[in-house]
Amino acid sequence: MTAPPADLADEAPDPLSGDHRFQLLVDAIKDHAIYLLDAQGRVSSWNTGAQRLKGYSADEIIGQHFSRFYTPEDIATGLPERALLAARTTGRFEAQGWRVRKDGTCFWTSVHIEPVLGSGGALIGYAKVTRDLSQLLHSEQALLASEERFRLLVQGVRDYAIYMLDPFGRVSNWNAGAQLIKGYTAREILGQHFSRFYTAEDRARGEPARALQVALSEKKYESEAWRVRKDGSRFWASVVIDPLYDEAGTHIGFAKITRDITERKRSQDEMDRAREALAQAQKLEAIGRLTGGVAHDFNNLLTVIRSSVELLRRTGGDEARRTRYVEAIADAADRAALLTKQLLAFARQQPLRPEVFHVGTRVAAMKQMIETLVGAQVRLEFEFAACQGMIEADAGQFDTAIFNMAINAKDAMPNGGQLKISARDVEEIPPALRQAAAHGDFLAVSIEDTGTGIEPSTLSRIFDPFFTTKPVTKGTGLGLSQVYGFVKQSGGEIAVASRVGEGTCFTLYLPRTSKLPAVAVPDDSRDVLPARRDLSILLVEDNDEVGEFELGLLHEMGHPGTRAASAAEALKILEQQHANFDLVFSDVVMPGINGLELAKEIRRRWPDLPVVLTSGYSHAVADDLGREFELLHKPYSVRELQALFDRAAKTPPRFRRK
Repeated sequence: MTAPPADLADEAPDPLSGDHRFQLLVDAIKDHAIYLLDAQGRVSSWNTGAQRLKGYSADEIIGQHFSRFYTPEDIATGLPERALLAARTTGRFEAQGWRVRKDGTCFWTSVHIEPVLGSGGALIGYAKVTRDLSQLLHSEQALLASEERFRLLVQGVRDYAIYMLDPFGRVSNWNAGAQLIKGYTAREILGQHFSRFYTAEDRARGEPARALQVALSEKKYESEAWRVRKDGSRFWASVVIDPLYDEAGTHIGFAKITRDITERKRSQDEMDRAREALAQAQKLEAIGRLTGGVAHDFNNLLTVIRSSVELLRRTGGDEARRTRYVEAIADAADRAALLTKQLLAFARQQPLRPEVFHVGTRVAAMKQMIETLVGAQVRLEFEFAACQGMIEADAGQFDTAIFNMAINAKDAMPNGGQLKISARDVEEIPPALRQAAAHGDFLAVSIEDTGTGIEPSTLSRIFDPFFTTKPVTKGTGLGLSQVYGFVKQSGGEIAVASRVGEGTCFTLYLPRTSKLPAVAVPDDSRDVLPARRDLSILLVEDNDEVGEFELGLLHEMGHPGTRAASAAEALKILEQQHANFDLVFSDVVMPGINGLELAKEIRRRWPDLPVVLTSGYSHAVADDLGREFELLHKPYSVRELQALFDRAAKTPPRFRRK
């Protein structure tokens, strides 16, 4: 075996014994005080961590009793002795508590003591490990303080009901706001299912379960609805429900916040009613302005009709002249009917209902009424070639806005002039108007006149309600405020430019929409059945002149008819001979039992007997009739009447609405 090199052979053996290595390891630990006590509790060893945590050097503390690390209160209660006794008898002592450093400051510690036994089992001392947990204690105390402050905050909130539900929807805690809003104390409601706050109608629809399901699937549920207090009264509530999960991601319940917003809803409802009332007031004002023009137009139409009738009496056998006069009468009647229909449609009261429409098409349909409003002295011009987009707004409000501005333009041109209504697509609106308007593309509708213009000092006030420069009998000052409200409500803006003596131009910037107008698809499926021309009809009409005329019209059309002068008389006739009639044709507005009530009674008693209603009114009630019964608006043509009779009579009973 070769001898090792001289430098290695002469090297001294490793001076670190096992005990020395262990002492170096213990001294290297600085976050724990690790030291030994003899059997009487005196310190017999001291590591670097002990010096750092407790402030004593080894020379200062070795030989001293470990009780000097305890607070006076703990020493008085004998805690040091009890700690050693517990370690000696049970094999271990563990605890947390306050300890004292050399400088007298206290710190929160975790203490571990184990007995050290000799080879024969005799007790020779104790091993003691101490750790400074002051920072952890401070963090826990801060957390507890934060949680307590949060609890006090939640409990102190009185405008919101803030509480928790378990995964099944049972109330698991309850704040003061919840008690104030809902009326239940925590003792009364904890453990109860939250569905008791819902109305009976919502519970029947399964709304509570749906709310929790939506919260789970979409991570949040928000709604506004009626809720019920303990005393049974209802309140309008804003509700938010969020699901709660623990650190492992397990669903543990729901956080629920409810706010009583009854007053806000009441204010909003009142505002909506006021807005609708304002819109209706504007319509009525416009109708008042229309009266003179409408009377003029109707007198012209009546002149045509009257003159044609007189000429018909003189034509003798000239068939060509008779035909010309008859066509003139029919044309005048059609134009009168259109004017009446537009006037009634404009005057009707209805909720605000946004719909998609093309401005050019809408204004074109209003042309006759605008012409009537402004009179013959004002030349009208329409330009919509640059307008291809659609808007989504309340069509009735739009009509009212156009009429109001047309009225203002007419008043600004007492000696006549020109009124131009145009529309164009625009990609942006003027910078000064952008701050409040919706984002996106717009459609600009301009109403421009050649009138007197508006004074600069007046321009800033023209949209104020009830502000007007017109005489008392010429306006209320609500016209432009309605226009302003309509544009703002639609997400748009309005601009005005005016020069005194030259004219004024109002431009309405309305957001364009990519939606398409709703298209009514007629149901022609019943038209394939063969038409019946020999219907036996019960006519119900209270007006003698109209009744006699309509009865004669039925006979001329080939339908045998019987007239009843009231709904009560019609029911008596049907009780005796309902099987003899193929159809009932009734006016809607009659004294006593009206036409709708009669139709419902006939449907109840003789469900196989068709009913057709007719009305000269064009309002929401009449339109609703059309959803339940066949409805024919007056005036009507013979062709319209026959088509409706055929459709009603051909509908098999099992397909008629019950």
